[in-house]
Amino acid sequence: MAMNDAAQANVIDFAPEKIRKDLLLPVFHTSRRYYALVIALVALGLPGMAVYLYQITEGMGVAGITRPVFWGFYITNFVFWIGISHAGTLISAILRLVNATWRRPVTRCAEAITVFALAIGAQYPIIHLGRAWLFFWLIPYPSERGIWPNFRSPLVWDFFAISTYLTGSLTFLLLPIIPDWAMVRDRATGLRQRIYTVLALGWRGTPREWHRLEVAMRIMAVIILPVAVSVHTIVSWDFAMAPVPMWHSTVFGPYFVAGAIFSGIAALIIVMALVRKALHLEEYLKPVHFDNLGKLLLVMSLLWIYFIFAERLTVWYGNQPAEMAAFWSIQRGRFAVLFWTMISCNFLIPFPILAIKKLRTIAGTVIASSTIVVGMWLERFLIVVPPLEHKYLPYDWGSYSPTWVEITITFGTFMGMILLYVLFAKFVPIISIWELKGPQHSQPIAEAAANATVNPAIRLDNTLPSTNG
Repeated sequence: MAMNDAAQANVIDFAPEKIRKDLLLPVFHTSRRYYALVIALVALGLPGMAVYLYQITEGMGVAGITRPVFWGFYITNFVFWIGISHAGTLISAILRLVNATWRRPVTRCAEAITVFALAIGAQYPIIHLGRAWLFFWLIPYPSERGIWPNFRSPLVWDFFAISTYLTGSLTFLLLPIIPDWAMVRDRATGLRQRIYTVLALGWRGTPREWHRLEVAMRIMAVIILPVAVSVHTIVSWDFAMAPVPMWHSTVFGPYFVAGAIFSGIAALIIVMALVRKALHLEEYLKPVHFDNLGKLLLVMSLLWIYFIFAERLTVWYGNQPAEMAAFWSIQRGRFAVLFWTMISCNFLIPFPILAIKKLRTIAGTVIASSTIVVGMWLERFLIVVPPLEHKYLPYDWGSYSPTWVEITITFGTFMGMILLYVLFAKFVPIISIWELKGPQHSQPIAEAAANATVNPAIRLDNTLPSTNG
């Protein structure tokens, strides 16, 4: 991933006015294709909402969930989306802390994925609850009867972890958007100007404001790293704390975190490629960005296959009857096709593409990432369902098959994720304008702060990123 400093600094080398014009164009100009895309996504997502209302009316019996498989597609999707959310905030925070300048066109694309994936994933415990009007059961609150909440339950830990991560990620996303919203405010008119005036929070671009923004982003980058790691570790404890074959394992914490980063980077590459093509940002999202992320994806692919091997080796060596029943069901039984498809999608196909430099092109990384996203969803499914079908007592064994209700709701949430991202790209510059201008037009923060102490009202439009053009 390493590049020399000179190469990093010249990844984007355009005049400030060209950067502003190119990146603000999607905000101010709306094509017919955009409206058609939004309408299509809404139309594809509405059946999912309608079917969910049908499930509420008819009860959870319309889903494939049965005894003893009380978790199915819904919890699979929950773990999958929480994993995807690690794409943005975690990667962006690491790149900010190491001051990797090539990250500038990538960070906002990544950070938006985190917020929207968390929003989608957090819906699944409510969908799985059945009686959605009792959603407050998922929230820890004082109970005089002492029966709720049970703070020993990993589900309560999920609430704290996800709500904390969502709050931190939303803050991490919105803080660097403020200067760009101010830029839109200074160029808009009418209702749009009033809206962006509220969103810009009175930003004027003074040296003191820039200094505080930079300090706040550094603090948030440090805080968000342990939060991001802890979130998927806690999600893994939903499984590891349960006495279910192949779940009760100490490896689940790092295994889930590695898988989350793995699937998150793959999702980020796919989104970057789509944004690059749809918004004509080829001059900003360059092959070097895909190459660097592809190298990181290659490392995570090796780490993932290591955890897969370690997990299955310990189960096989332990040779516990209940665990072996689930093990062989996955390896060569009912779920064998899904397992070997997962191995192919997550390692056999992407590894040679990412390892060979000539194949690690934009198209190559997108192909590898697409297979990884599919493979990681299959991995979540194989973690959830087969062990539940093979409990410790054979008389309690069962089988699970998803119904059209679960499939339709799952498809609807995927369309909802895409719709959220499409709307975000319309109202927010998808690449941070002020960060791109920063290397060419910024003074060191210390010097800016010193100038601010002399006259806080001064706006250094020629030395710091400008919001008035």
